[in-house]
Amino acid sequence: MPTLSKMTCVEDFRVLAQRRVPRMFYDYADSGSWTQGTYLSNERDFQKLKLRQRVAVNIEKRSIRSTMVGTDVAMPVAIAPTGLTGMQHADGEILGAKAAERFGIPFTLSTMSICSLEDIAAHTHAPFWFQLYVMRDKDFIAGLIDRAKAANCSALVLTLDLQVLGQRHKDIKNGLSTPPKPTLANLVNLATKPRWCLNMLGTKRRTFGNIVGHAKGVSDLSSLSSWTAEQFDPSLSWKDVEWIKQRWGRKLILKGIMDAQDARLAVDSGADALIVSNHGGRQLDGAPSSISALPHIAQEVGKDIEVLMDGGIRGGQDVLKAVALGAKGTFIGRSFLYSLGAFGQAGVTRCLELMANELDVTMAFCGKTDIGQVDRSILLNPGIFDAPGN
Repeated sequence: MPTLSKMTCVEDFRVLAQRRVPRMFYDYADSGSWTQGTYLSNERDFQKLKLRQRVAVNIEKRSIRSTMVGTDVAMPVAIAPTGLTGMQHADGEILGAKAAERFGIPFTLSTMSICSLEDIAAHTHAPFWFQLYVMRDKDFIAGLIDRAKAANCSALVLTLDLQVLGQRHKDIKNGLSTPPKPTLANLVNLATKPRWCLNMLGTKRRTFGNIVGHAKGVSDLSSLSSWTAEQFDPSLSWKDVEWIKQRWGRKLILKGIMDAQDARLAVDSGADALIVSNHGGRQLDGAPSSISALPHIAQEVGKDIEVLMDGGIRGGQDVLKAVALGAKGTFIGRSFLYSLGAFGQAGVTRCLELMANELDVTMAFCGKTDIGQVDRSILLNPGIFDAPGN
C-alpha cells in the first residue's frame, strides 16, 4: 500500500492518481488537445535547459521566499486554476486552498470549479485568487466578479485563450461529464475506485458550483450542459479586458499570453501581471512550450509588467529554470491535481514540500542563496529559446 512518506516526486503522485481517480477525470487532467504535442513539449523542453553547478560558495543561509503580484509567497509558485478539481478528489478545491494557505502560496479557483467561491471563502482565511472566463452572458460575468469581491479574492486571473475549445480526444472518447454518466463502462471503472467513491458519497459538491443556481436558466446538470456549450465567447476582445478591469478594480492578471505582441497589448491594458501559458497544451496543439516562449516575452515586457508562467512544472528545478529565464513566479496545475487525486490535502502539502526542497537544494548547487539572485547565469545554455536576432 503506497504511503505519503514514500512519495518523493510528482511522478509518484501521478502514478497513484491514475489508479485512484476515475478514468475520465484522470484523463481530463493528464491530456492535451489533438496530437498532444504541445502538452508533451511543455514538460520536455525544461530538460533541454542545463544548470551551471558552482562549488566552494557559502550557501549556509538560503531563502526561496518571494512575492507574486504583491503577495508574499513561501516560494515563487501558485496553484493554477484547474477545472473539475472537485472530481479529482471530493471537495478538491477546498482541500487545495487549505493546503496552499497553510504552506504560504496563492490558490487560484477556476470558474469551472466544483466547489464555489463561497465554499473556498468559508473554509479559508487568506485571500485567494479567482480565474474568470469571458462568457456571452455579461450579467453572469458581472455577478461572478462581484461574488469574487465578496469572497475577498485579491486578484482576478482572466483567461484569454479559451474563446473556442481545443479538441481533446480523450474527453470525447470518455464522454466526460460531472458527475459521470451511469454507463456500463463508467460503472465498471468506478467499481475499481472505492476510495474515490467513498469520498464522493460524503459531499454534496458534484457539479459546477460557480454556475448552477447562478446563471440564468441553469438549475441542473441537463441545463448546464447546453448553457456551457453556448457560452464561451468567440468575440472576446481587449475592450472586454478594459470592462473587466474597471468592474474588478483590484489586481488583474492576464492568462494565456504566448506572443510578444499580445504581451505588449497586455501591458497597454493596464493589467498588473501576465501568465505565459498555452493552457497546458489543451488548446492550440502545435504552439510552442510555455518555457520556450517565456524568454522573449520576459525580455520584451518584463520591465513593464510582472511576468509569470505555467505549463510543465513538475518540480523545483523547473521553477528555478523559469525564474532564471525571467518569470517572477510560476503556477502548477497537473502537479497539484496528481497529488490531490492521490492523497487529498495531505498529498498537496507533500507535493509543495518536495517542490520547495528541490528548489532550495538546486539553487544551492548553482551557488545562489536567495531566489531574488537567480538569473540566466545559472544556466549553461540560457539562449536556447531566444527568438532569432536576440
